[in-house]
Amino acid sequence: MSLNKSELVSAIAEKSELTKAQAEDALNAFQEVLIESLGKGEAVKLTGLLSVERVERAARTGRNPRTGEEIAIPAGFGVKLSAGSLLKKAVSA
Repeated sequence: MSLNKSELVSAIAEKSELTKAQAEDALNAFQEVLIESLGKGEAVKLTGLLSVERVERAARTGRNPRTGEEIAIPAGFGVKLSAGSLLKKAVSA
């Protein structure tokens, strides 16, 4: 089972005693800050919860699964998520 965005907004609104509109605005603002920070190469850390950072990926050789032909995959960036202690504790219980 998973939570979609509207269910997350409802849960945030209920826990924080905000309206759903205010909770959605806060969630959207968090999303924007996260995207902007990672775009600049800055890590975002929520102590105990999680950390998100941009990582470099080296160029490498891949293989087309249909033809078996080798292809060059250019260098680029990816996103690394690391669970904090509170998150790890919550899933291990």
